[in-house]
Amino acid sequence: MRVLITDSTHPVLQQTLEAAGLEVTVDTAVTYDSLLNQIQHFDAMVVRSKIEIDRNFLDHARHLKCIGRVGAGMETIDVAYAESLGIRCINSPEGNRDAVGEHALGLLLALFNNIARADAQVRQGHWLREPNRGLEIKGRTVGIIGFGNMGAAFAQRLQGFDCRIIAYDKYKPAGYAPSYVQEVTLDELQAAADVLSLHVPLTEETHYMIDEDFLNHMNKDFYLINTSRGAVVKTAALAQGIAQGHVLGAALDVCEYEQLTQDGIDTSHPELQYLLGCPNMVFTPHVGGWTVESKYKLAYYLGKKMSDYLVSLIP
Repeated sequence: MRVLITDSTHPVLQQTLEAAGLEVTVDTAVTYDSLLNQIQHFDAMVVRSKIEIDRNFLDHARHLKCIGRVGAGMETIDVAYAESLGIRCINSPEGNRDAVGEHALGLLLALFNNIARADAQVRQGHWLREPNRGLEIKGRTVGIIGFGNMGAAFAQRLQGFDCRIIAYDKYKPAGYAPSYVQEVTLDELQAAADVLSLHVPLTEETHYMIDEDFLNHMNKDFYLINTSRGAVVKTAALAQGIAQGHVLGAALDVCEYEQLTQDGIDTSHPELQYLLGCPNMVFTPHVGGWTVESKYKLAYYLGKKMSDYLVSLIP
């Protein structure tokens, strides 16, 4: 069994695969075209986001049995087509759920306490106390959409703040939430939430989930946190919501105009430029799951899952 690792990751991934008797090649300089010429020689591959695994690519991968994604998001892989070809697609959301849970909480605190704005003001010599009077999480209702690894990790960290935590996840059977979280319908969440935190994958269904219509159905003026994927939120709708005051503030670790394959962002869009100039916005560069600890855990969990699966195929 030969495995190709196409992106930089923690050495424990290679070590775990090799400990299982798999032959590992690391080539982080590969491109889409160069991969097409060599993928037929590998039984498995490990990717991140810089290369799109589409139908054309999969048609060239004649011997591929497994694709591993370092992380949670699978939107750059045509999973349905891969699985129709008998290729198992594996990710490792357990690896960065703690990091994302903590980061989402940090973004909420930054919004409620004007931390980023106040820091910038102090650095410019302005000591403005009353304009930076904050809010407390206690007593407010935090709504979570998507209660998988990330949403559950965020909820767990909210327990000590004495707030009401509600969750909506249409793909989980009733009873999925722990005792400190109330399961609700989407309508109930939109009626009650003071804070909305998104923890869903990017799919055809969730693309632009947060659009003008969704915002109009939010009963209260509210705060938005997005640590999932940028295109879950329609930037133009968010800009409109901020301008109208219905969205009181937003914290984005991801952006619709993020360039996943290049680790960059296209700031030429007017609606994004507007948001970048708003004092009630907080931005981070897709680092919610990017900690020292998560780098190890993402690689370890993926290596364990992939090696277990590939070894099971050996007669």
